[in-house]
Amino acid sequence: MIHLDAVGEALGPFVHRYSWRDVVLYHLGIGARASDLEYVYEGVAGGLRVCPSFAVVPILAPYMAVLRRIRVPVASILHGEQTIRLHGPLPPEGEFHTTARASAVYDKGKAALLIAESRTTDASGALLFETRAAVLCRGMGGWGGDPGPRPEPRTVPGDRPPDFEASEATAENQAALYRLCGDTNPLHIDPAAARAAGFPRPILHGLCTFGFVCRAVVSRACGGDPARLREMGVRFVAPVFPGQTITTRGWRVGPGTYHLGVSTESGEVLSNAYARVDEG
Repeated sequence: MIHLDAVGEALGPFVHRYSWRDVVLYHLGIGARASDLEYVYEGVAGGLRVCPSFAVVPILAPYMAVLRRIRVPVASILHGEQTIRLHGPLPPEGEFHTTARASAVYDKGKAALLIAESRTTDASGALLFETRAAVLCRGMGGWGGDPGPRPEPRTVPGDRPPDFEASEATAENQAALYRLCGDTNPLHIDPAAARAAGFPRPILHGLCTFGFVCRAVVSRACGGDPARLREMGVRFVAPVFPGQTITTRGWRVGPGTYHLGVSTESGEVLSNAYARVDEG
């Protein structure tokens, strides 16, 4: 049974120390190549840039602590949604100090929907970013609780072509590489674990797909400047298999606001996706 009394309780701060090597490894994990010097070479003119989706790396331990605190077994969860909100560029090395909490738990009948939020500063206390995740906890609903609000719909315009489009193939070893960033769930590397979960072979981490999309948004909507991305959110609806091509399309629907369509050869993989950017 979910420990509802722990909802709203702040945990942490959790300290995550990192160097340029961790940043470069993350960038390689989300598809950066040797030619992307601004993401993979610490000696590049102007300094190493950090893709804003790197914000998901230091929140892994805090989110796991939240799950333990409210008594949700990791084996029961499905990552449903992820949002990041940036307050400035991320430094290429240093410390992240993160506090996290379960901000709400909703009763969806056969499952519970956990909303986990985090807030991360640098060592001086300056706010760097905030995150929000929606996690489906299978088999843990049905207590007669609040079913939660209806999500805000974000659909792509069907009457015009996208304002940008970017396609990038994932490597066959993409999940094997991305797992070195901290998420070592065997679902992404072990064929037996993947089959046990109902997949024909290991799937790519959802947050790896998130990183591919973030790179596309930075490249096409932010003029290549990561500091211009202010917010990005997605809903995970289907898996990506290593070796597939991720296509990100963006429609400008207002000043600095894009609705995103993300698909592979198999169809849509992210929905309700959006980005907010500084237009400069």
